Amino acid sequence: QVQLVESGGGLVQAGGSLRLSCAASGGTFSTYGMGWFRQAPGKEREFVAVILWSGGSTYYADSVKGRFTISRDNAKNTVDLQMNSLKPEDTAVYYCAARRQGWSSRPYEFNYWGQGTQVTVSS
Repeated sequence: QVQLVESGGGLVQAGGSLRLSCAASGGTFSTYGMGWFRQAPGKEREFVAVILWSGGSTYYADSVKGRFTISRDNAKNTVDLQMNSLKPEDTAVYYCAARRQGWSSRPYEFNYWGQGTQVTVSS
C-alpha cells in the first residue's frame, strides 16, 4: 500500500521560505507522477506542481512559477517543494499526491494522498 507522509509546514512571514517534504513508501515509483496540491479554507483543492519520477520533468501552476521548485530524491524516495518569496495567499494545507502513470494537474486523477501539512504566511 502506497503511503505518503508530508512534513515541513509551519508559520512564516511574507517573503520568507519553507521547504516541504513528502516521504513515499509501499510502491515502485518509477512510472509515477508526484504532485503537490493545496487547499485554503472555503476553497477547492488546487494544483501547485508536479514532477515525473522518471526523468524529472516538472510543471507548475502559474501562481507559483518562479517561486516554487519541486524536486525528487530517488535514493530517499522523497519529493520536496521549495517555496520562496511566500505570500499570504499561499496560506493553505499542502498535500502530496501520487499518480500511477504520468502526470496531471487534476486532483481526481491522483491515486494516493498524504494527510496534508499546514502552511501559514503572515503579512
